[in-house]
Amino acid sequence: MRHASVGRGLLAAALLAVAPAVVAQTPSAGASQVKRGEYLATFGGCHDCHSPKVMTPAGPAPDKTRLLSGHPADAQLPPIPPGVVGAAPNQWAALTNGDLTAWVGPWGTSFAANLTPDNATGLGGWTVDQFIKTMRTGKHLGVGRPILPPMPWFDIAVLSDADLKAIFAYLRSLKPIQNPVPVPLPPKG
Repeated sequence: MRHASVGRGLLAAALLAVAPAVVAQTPSAGASQVKRGEYLATFGGCHDCHSPKVMTPAGPAPDKTRLLSGHPADAQLPPIPPGVVGAAPNQWAALTNGDLTAWVGPWGTSFAANLTPDNATGLGGWTVDQFIKTMRTGKHLGVGRPILPPMPWFDIAVLSDADLKAIFAYLRSLKPIQNPVPVPLPPKG
């Protein structure tokens, strides 16, 4: 009986020694989920607002060193000319800053959020359930303040749970960037 126990122990040790090599060679479901999330985030235009821009010969392009880090905390907004942004739907216009991360309209001023997994200033402390609830309700963390324009949360809300989980997995795979984005400002008036 003792020899059988020793034999099983050796077999288990041999399997454990080989297992990491087998796992490393097998594409994981996590990697395909992250790739799907990257595809959805790119197709959905997340970089249009959430990635600061650099000017290129072809026009503004996402700054690859600050992907999806939101409105730069140290960026100064230009003054808004009086009368440009009105309160009524037939009197208003939306304005954006030079890197397309801040927007002004009748709702006030909104700043693109930091979507990187930074714990202090991004989505690092969020759960996938909070992310899904936010995308479904248009409320910060699913219960807080409204998500403001131009964020198309109502379009994203129609994605399946699997697609939203994939986007969240992609966002969690990014390099964390500490960038405390300002809170939205109410309309002036």
